[in-house]
Amino acid sequence: MSASEEIPIPSHEADLERDLAVYFVHVVEEAAIAAARTMGQGVADASDQVAVQAMRHAFERVPIEGTIVIGEGERDKAPMLYIGERVGAPHPEGVRYPRVDIAVDPLEGTNLCSTGASNAIAVLAASEPGGLLHAPDCYMEKIIAGPACLDALDLDATPADNLKSMARRLEREVSDLTIAVLDRPRHAGLIAGIRKAGARIRLLQDGDLSAGIAAAVRGAGIDAVMGTGGAPEGVITAAALRCLHGEMVARLVVNTPELEERVHKMGIRDPRRIYRAAELAPGRRLVFAACGVTQGALLNGVRFFGEGCRTHSLVMTREPNTVRFVDAVRLVKPPGPRGVRLF
Repeated sequence: MSASEEIPIPSHEADLERDLAVYFVHVVEEAAIAAARTMGQGVADASDQVAVQAMRHAFERVPIEGTIVIGEGERDKAPMLYIGERVGAPHPEGVRYPRVDIAVDPLEGTNLCSTGASNAIAVLAASEPGGLLHAPDCYMEKIIAGPACLDALDLDATPADNLKSMARRLEREVSDLTIAVLDRPRHAGLIAGIRKAGARIRLLQDGDLSAGIAAAVRGAGIDAVMGTGGAPEGVITAAALRCLHGEMVARLVVNTPELEERVHKMGIRDPRRIYRAAELAPGRRLVFAACGVTQGALLNGVRFFGEGCRTHSLVMTREPNTVRFVDAVRLVKPPGPRGVRLF
């Protein structure tokens, strides 16, 4: 996005989805491009760092009064995109920008990017103030599925019972289902239960956010995500699911006195509460944006060529309920005599 592009500057009464979605796509594109340049180099921390820096810089062009509610951690541990940080472009005199809460993951799947594996993405969710749960940086139990599984998921049921319930709603056999699970020692019992029930498993090496989105999209090859992953990622996933009418049940894993105290300070009175997507991302006005870093089930990774690069992004809004894929080519220098090479 260049300074000369004619994109209207939203006022404080602007429609979050209509007026700001294009800016948020630009933000995730910048983070994805920066991270993609480190793909396969085995430097996970460096990949994350450049994505954070690029995303933070991109926010300086977005006409909002933004507050990071889920980000890179507390102020003393994260120099930028930390919880509570204010982001957005400087105000022209006499102009008020809309207030927006923002949840970010500049590089979801740092290890995936580091090794060149599939499904690393740059992602954010945005809402009106109060529209995203301020989740602590802890684990969260999750079951995520598509719209057909509304009211069919139970965190306290056995894997077999949940799979039978999903299969009935999807009008399939349990053996037809593909369940995504993070490949972690803590999931040994869950994996054994899914296998015993007869469902197929896709083990995820890192990051369950993109798999959670895929579970709500027909034909993406994943019917559900089960297991324990990050709570911040759970909130961002919930924002996407609300745009897709997907189903999710989740519960924070609060297992130390220190975490219990922190959760209480964040305003969560019942740490054992079971949340659904509409409670994790209760906003009426929601925008979800993601850009592929490496090749994935839903999004292509960043592809570099002589004159620039090509990105593949997804932006979804709740009102109006829209899903858009954005295939963009950025030219950083004039094309050669044979024209632009897109691959």
